[in-house]
Amino acid sequence: MSDRHLKLLLFDQDPIFRLGLRVALEAIPNLEVTGVVETDTTALQILAEIAQEDPKQVNLLVLEFGNGRSITSQQLGLQFCRQLKALYPNLPILLLSSVQEQGLLLAAKSIGVNGYCPKGTPLPELVAAMQEVADGGDYWFQDTQAIITPHSPLPTPHSPLPTPHSSLPFSKLRNNLRLSGIADIEATLAAVTAQLQVPGLPVLDRAILAGQRRELLAARWLLNRLLVSSQEKQEEHIPVADQPLTPSLSSAIQQRQTVSPLLSPGTLQSELFVSCITKLQFPLRNVTDVPLEIDIFREDKKRELFYLILQKLAEQLDELRASQIDINQLYEVKITLLCDLWQAATTDFFGKFSRIRIGNQNIEIVNLLLQNTEVVQRDILNKIPLFCELYSYLLFQTELNIDNTSYPVVSAEAKSQTLMILENLLIQIANGVVQPLLNSLADVEVIKQNLYGRQFISTRDIERFRNDLSWKYRLKNYINEPKAVFESRYELFVIAPRGIANTSVYAPRNQELLKLSNIPLVVTLLLEFSDAIAPRLKSLLSFVGSGIVFILTQIIGRGLGLIGRGILQGIGSVSLLEKNFRRNSDRTK
Repeated sequence: MSDRHLKLLLFDQDPIFRLGLRVALEAIPNLEVTGVVETDTTALQILAEIAQEDPKQVNLLVLEFGNGRSITSQQLGLQFCRQLKALYPNLPILLLSSVQEQGLLLAAKSIGVNGYCPKGTPLPELVAAMQEVADGGDYWFQDTQAIITPHSPLPTPHSPLPTPHSSLPFSKLRNNLRLSGIADIEATLAAVTAQLQVPGLPVLDRAILAGQRRELLAARWLLNRLLVSSQEKQEEHIPVADQPLTPSLSSAIQQRQTVSPLLSPGTLQSELFVSCITKLQFPLRNVTDVPLEIDIFREDKKRELFYLILQKLAEQLDELRASQIDINQLYEVKITLLCDLWQAATTDFFGKFSRIRIGNQNIEIVNLLLQNTEVVQRDILNKIPLFCELYSYLLFQTELNIDNTSYPVVSAEAKSQTLMILENLLIQIANGVVQPLLNSLADVEVIKQNLYGRQFISTRDIERFRNDLSWKYRLKNYINEPKAVFESRYELFVIAPRGIANTSVYAPRNQELLKLSNIPLVVTLLLEFSDAIAPRLKSLLSFVGSGIVFILTQIIGRGLGLIGRGILQGIGSVSLLEKNFRRNSDRTK
C-alpha cells in the first residue's frame, strides 16, 4: 500500500454518520478530509471548483447511494455515479454504503465504481480500502464476493468472519484515535451543555443547541462502534454488517418475475426519475411567453431546487407505500400531499433555521415563507393537474388515461406522458417555493446575491418581474384558465432540449366548467358566442369582401383604366400633331 497523502471528499446524507466518520478519519496520519457534502449538486460544484483550481486537492471520492434506504434514492445515486464517471473518469470512487442489493452493486461496478465497503466496516480495513482505491486498485468487501462475483457460492450464517488485517501497534493507534476523537466530542458537548444551562435562552436557540447535543451524543456512540475491531465486536455480540445477507441476483430476479409480469412500482419510479434527472441537465431558461416564478433564479439554483423536490417526492412516495394507502384515499389527501411536498422543499432549500437580518429584525426565513401557505395553495398548488394520475401510476401501476387515450403501464407512451406530468409538477412546486420569497423578501441583497440571475439585480428589474407575475395571475384566473376549462385541456410546463417549454393535453373538465362564475363564466360565454357567430360572420365577411373586390376591380378599376387610356391617347395625339406641324414648318422654309 502506498504512503502518499490521501485527500478525500465525503458525500453522505446522514449528518450523524458524516460527523462521526470525519472525526475518526481526521485523526489518521496522511489522510485529509478536504470536504464533506450532503447533496449531489454541492458535490458537483465542489468538484468543478477543484478541477479548475487544483485537481490534486482530491484523489478519492467516498459516497453513499442516496440515503441508503429508499430504492429510488439508490437509483438516483447510481445515476449520480454514472454522471461522475462521465465528468471525472480518473477520479476513484469508493462506495461506503448500507446497500447490499446485488443488482445495484453489479451496476455500480459496471459503470466504473472502484470499490465498496459496507457501513460498519472496521476503520483499519476501511482506511486500507480507501488507500487501495486511491492508488488505482479495486477493493470490494470480501463478505460480498458472492454478490459481485456471479459464480461464487453464497456464505452461510455460520461462515467464519474475516480475520482482521491489523497488527497490535495499529490497534493501539486505533484506540488512541478513538480516545482523541471522543475527547474532542466531549469538549464540544460540554460547551453546548453549558450554553443550554444559560437562563433566559430563546426557545429557538435552545432547540438548535438541543439538536446539536443529540448529534454529538450520536457521534460519540458511532465513534465508539466505528473504531472497535471485528474481534471486539464479536466479543460484544455486535454484528459487523448491519444488513442480513441477501439471496443471489438470479433468485431475486426469478422471484420478482413470479410475483408480477409487470415492472415493480419501484422500478417504474426509478426509470422515470432517472429520465427526469437526465433532462434536468438541459438548459433551464424559460422559452415560453408565460413568466414563471423560478425565472428569477440562476440556472444552478433552479437545478438544485428541482433535485431537492425530486428527492422529497421520492421520500413521500416511499412513505405512502409504507402506509399502504388505498387508491381512493389518494384523491382525498391530494391537497395535503401537495402542501407537504411544498413545505418540505421550502424548508430544506432555505434551511430550517436560516435567518436573515432586515433592519433591526432578525427574521427566520422558513417560518416567514410558510405563512403564505393559503396564497401558494390558491394560486399554484390547487391548479397542478394530473397529480393523482401520476401517483396512482407510480404506486398502483394503473393505466395512464391522458389525452383521451389509455396507455398500458409498461408502454413507452405511458412513460413519456408520465414524465411530462412529473416535470410540470417539479416546475410548479418550484414556483410555489419562490412565490412567497418574491412577496416578502424579493429585494433583500443577501437573497439577490445568493439566488438571483444577473438580469434581476436592480430594484427596477425585480419590480418589473413582479408586475409581470401579477398580470400573469390575473390573465390566468380570468381568461386563460376559463378558456382552458372550456377547451377541455391542461397546460403543462415541460423540460425540452432548448429550455422550459409548454404544451397542452386533453382532459375532461365538465365539473370545473359548471362551477365557473362571474368573469370566468362571462369569458366562456363570449367564447361560445364567438364560436356560434363565427361561421356566419365569416360567411358575411366573405360575401362583403367579394363585393368590395368586385367593385374595386370591375367598376372602379375598369373606370380608372379607361380614363388612363384616354389620357394616354390624348397625349399621343398631341405629340403627333406637334410632329406634323414641325414637318410642315421645315418644308415652308
